Order: sequence, then structure tokens, then C-alpha cells
Amino acid sequence: MSAPPGPMKNTELSLRRYLLLGILVPVLGFVLVAGAGLYRAALQAADLAYDRTLLATAKMIGEHLQLREGSSGLQVHAEVPYSALEAFEADNRSRLFYRVLGPRQDTVSGFAEMPLPRPDRSGQPAPYAALVHFYDEIFQGQRVRMAVLLQPVAGPQGYGMATIQVAETLELRHALARQLLLDMLGPQALLVLLIAGVVVLVVQRATRPVRQLSQQLQARAETDLSPLPSTGLPRELRPVVEASNQLMHRLSQVLEHQKRFVRDASHQLRTPLAVLKTQLQSARRGDVEPQQALQELEATVDGATTLANQMLALAKVEQLRQQGLRSPLPVQAWDEIVRAVALDVSPLIADRGLDFGLHTEAAPVRAHEWALRELVRNLLHNAVKHSPAGATLDVALQATGGQAVLTVADAGPGLAPERRERLFQPFAAGLAQGPAAETQAGSGLGLAICQEIVASLGGTLALNNRPGRGLEAVVRLPQAALP
Repeated sequence: MSAPPGPMKNTELSLRRYLLLGILVPVLGFVLVAGAGLYRAALQAADLAYDRTLLATAKMIGEHLQLREGSSGLQVHAEVPYSALEAFEADNRSRLFYRVLGPRQDTVSGFAEMPLPRPDRSGQPAPYAALVHFYDEIFQGQRVRMAVLLQPVAGPQGYGMATIQVAETLELRHALARQLLLDMLGPQALLVLLIAGVVVLVVQRATRPVRQLSQQLQARAETDLSPLPSTGLPRELRPVVEASNQLMHRLSQVLEHQKRFVRDASHQLRTPLAVLKTQLQSARRGDVEPQQALQELEATVDGATTLANQMLALAKVEQLRQQGLRSPLPVQAWDEIVRAVALDVSPLIADRGLDFGLHTEAAPVRAHEWALRELVRNLLHNAVKHSPAGATLDVALQATGGQAVLTVADAGPGLAPERRERLFQPFAAGLAQGPAAETQAGSGLGLAICQEIVASLGGTLALNNRPGRGLEAVVRLPQAALP
């Protein structure tokens, strides 16, 4: 016997963890995506702010440019004042580089190793009135922000166009972007913590009925199959409880049937086995003739075999009934089954010299073929057993009012009215009335099997006395359409 399942492993995903992850992970993902967007927006804001400072520095340098006559013609002279660079004195984390190019793209002042200006291919309208454009560049192994300004220079001797490059390292810009991001993420982090707390509290309260139900089931005894209480439960949990109650009800029926079967088997088989042992001992001592002893042993074995077969049939009826609850039953042609069973029982009918009449109509029903055969066979066996020799026995199957009606009418003594209450109980004996009551052993399990089969198929079984004419067994089953 396998051991009962233990508690669930911690690695298995619980309902609470599933709900928490299902709510918090998307929220955190949204915050991360939003944070990345905020960081890019902060960088753009920092670029916009510091680009204005770069433009102001380039313009201030441009204001101090002069055009003078030199040995090679007109040349640009640059006198960069300290005030042009003082905007970057507040923080020594960033460095500023500049270069002034003359009309012939020769370096007039600044860092001659700076890369040449890139042409403006953005195609977007300039956000400033000046002829300036900005872009990112690599200088001295580090990233810088470059501003390129075209500055007209005029003098008494003529005019020309100078190019001013101003580059700044990105430490200040990144620091400002991070600060803006932190300022924006602070309230969002508090909001996420608040959402997480609310979610944990709500999930904890929402799953409390599930935990309580689990504790109730774990605290139950192994044999306790009583229904679970469904009051005070959330609407979503009630179908689970109702389905569990239905399952436990079916299990209790199966267990009760097994107990009854074991009890009846132990009680009923004990007697024939004891009789068989007594007969063997008597035959061994020579108390009876060998032929008579064999006949007695054969009769006892036949009775025990019939009893065992009937008990197995009763157990099989219960098994088929449980299967029928889970899946639809097949459609059977009951008239064909009645004729086939009547043919099987014909030797018994002929042995008693009965005047047998059979009339059948097409009457399809939903059932297992074995169950219908067992039902008809038991009814015919009882009728033949209780019919006097040479009497009449009529079997009729009709389809009327949406029902298939089987009637088995014998000419026996009928039923004792005071014993109808025990009619369909297993091993109910002495049900007959009249002179044959003392010699008949009762109905055994035959009628109990018939009643179980009919009940499992949603029909009815009635035994009606016909005064002076015998007993009539009437079975009504719901009629089905042939496939």
C-alpha cells in the first residue's frame, strides 16, 4: 500500500506566490521601463541645459575674434578671455576644450588635435538663431559633447568665416541626469512599496479561506467523508467545495457497498462451506451411501456457486452504476436481448413443461448489455422457479409513453403481503405465500440484483400479485433512440 502524499514541496508555486508575482512583476517591469525612459529624458534635459552653456561659451569666444592682415593675407586672431571659460569652474569633474579655425580651416587657437567639425546632416531646423549644431564625439579617449559654431568675422580690410569648436566631457551631464532620475524615482519607489504592501495584504486575506479549507481537510480522519461546510466561502471557492462534497459522497457510497459486500459474503458463504465440510466428514465416515453423498455435495457446491455468482453480479452492478455516472451509457436493443435470454432459459422452461409466451417490440434503452441480460435472466429464473409444472409463463416487452416496459407474468403463488417491505433486500427468504412457501428458499440475491440494475438505469421495478393467477414483475426503463 502506497504511503499517503506528503505536504507540497516549497519549490511548487503556491497560489499566493503566483498572485504576488503576477501583480508585482508587471509593476516592477513597468517601473524599470519607465525609469529607462526617464533616464533618457533626463539626459536630453541635461544636454539641452548644458548645450546652451556651450553655445554661450562659443559666442563669447567669437565676440573676441579679429581679422588682421598677415604675411599670407587676412588672418583671424583670437584672444580668448578667461570669462569665456569660467562657467565651468564650479565643478572640476568636467573639462572644457576649444579650438578656433580660420577661413582656410587652419587652427588659430585652442587644441589643434581636436577632430575636424562634422557637417550638420540632421536636416532638422536649428533650435537657435546662431549657425550652430551639437553632436557627441570622442576626444582624448573619452566621450565629449561638441558644439560647432560658424562665426562671421569682419574688419577694415574685409570679412571671413571662422569656425569655433567647444567640447565638454559628460561627467556633469550624467550626474545631473542621475540626480533628476533619483528625484523622479523616489516617489515611484514609495508608490511601488505601497502597492506591494496592499497586494500582499489583499492576497493574504483573499487566500485565507483556501488555507482554512486545507487545514480542515488535513485535520480530518481518514474515514471522515462528511460534506465540507460551504457557508461563508467566497463565490469562486464554492464550486470546488461542492465538487469535493459530491466526490466524497460517491466515495462513501462505494465504501459502504464494499463493507456490505464483505459482510454479506462472510455471512452467506460461511453456511454452505460449513455444510460442505459436514457432508465430507459424513461421507468419509460412511454414514451415507457414496452416490447419495456425491449428490449432496454436488447440490451444496451448486448452491455455493450460484450464491458467489450472484454476489459478484451485485458488485458488478454497483461498478457499472459508478461508471454510468461518469460517462453516457451505450444504446442497446432490449428486444434482442430479451429473446436471446429467453432462448438460454428455454431448457429450464421445457423441463418444467411451462406454456411459454413471448412478445417483444423494438424498445432501445441506454444500458450495459451485461446489466440487461442479468436483469432479464434473474426475472425469468425466479418466474420459472415459482411457477407450477405445466403452468403458463408470459413475457412481453412494449414501448409506450417514452418508456420500455418489460412484463414477466407467472402462475406461481405470489407474494406474502406482510413481507413486501423486505422484498428487495439481499438474502430475503420466505417471500412466497401459499402451500409452496414452506418449500421455497426465498429470492436470495436475484431480486436485489434486479432492483440495483433498474435503479442504476433510472427505472422502476414493481412486483404485483394477480389474485388467483400468480405474480407479475413489471420493469420500466427510459426509452432511448437507436444510434
